[in-house]
Amino acid sequence: MKILLGVIMIMVMSVAAFANVDEFKTTDPEFCEFFGNFAGVEVPAQSKLDARTRYMAIIAALMGCQGVDEFKAILPEALEAGLTPSEVKEVIYQGTAYLGIGRTRPFLTSANEIFKQKGIKLPLENASTTTPANRVGKGNQAQVDIFGAGMKGFQDSGPEETRHINRWLAGNCFGDYYTRKGLTLKEREMITFCYIAAQGGCEPQLIAHAKGNFNMGNDKAFLIDVVSQCLPYIGYPRSLNAITCIKKAAE
Repeated sequence: MKILLGVIMIMVMSVAAFANVDEFKTTDPEFCEFFGNFAGVEVPAQSKLDARTRYMAIIAALMGCQGVDEFKAILPEALEAGLTPSEVKEVIYQGTAYLGIGRTRPFLTSANEIFKQKGIKLPLENASTTTPANRVGKGNQAQVDIFGAGMKGFQDSGPEETRHINRWLAGNCFGDYYTRKGLTLKEREMITFCYIAAQGGCEPQLIAHAKGNFNMGNDKAFLIDVVSQCLPYIGYPRSLNAITCIKKAAE
């Protein structure tokens, strides 16, 4: 009964979210009908994800494929689905480590504009748990927690000419972002998978983070569900490529 109600809620909220195609009703009525039915009804009906998780994945995927207009249309519905402003900000912040500020700035600007429209006071409460002195160590511990004991001391490994990047990965990517409050490591690995899948061309990293997801308890079926829900937003080629990477990781 709870699962049925959850599916109904997702479908209702998804249909509402596709008010963003209403602007095309007079110019492209057929498109509005079949796309709205597919992305707003058929796709979410296939999912076992709760609405909050589903929207979290979609927002991360939209960042990966640079769908800022769609992000602006869907963010209000994501908030209604249960994502908190802090969780939305964490998805955006962490995206910077995987997409770069050049691609995340428009999403941060858009989110701030929508938050202000909704009367959400900014800045939000601080969520950092590290200091400049311990960010590398705590970041490396997050790497170990996700990828296993083989990552211990990763910041000091590799050829000297690129060792600084390994240190940045530990201190910045994991220390500055993954250690923050607001999302669990399990959720952070899921959104990372979505960023990478949606931007395409990063198959080795996608396979590695599929394995990281498995280690966090996001199994093969869960990741395929996540990709399926992101498919209307990132298209078939990148979705099918992501599923191939999931299968390779599972092997």
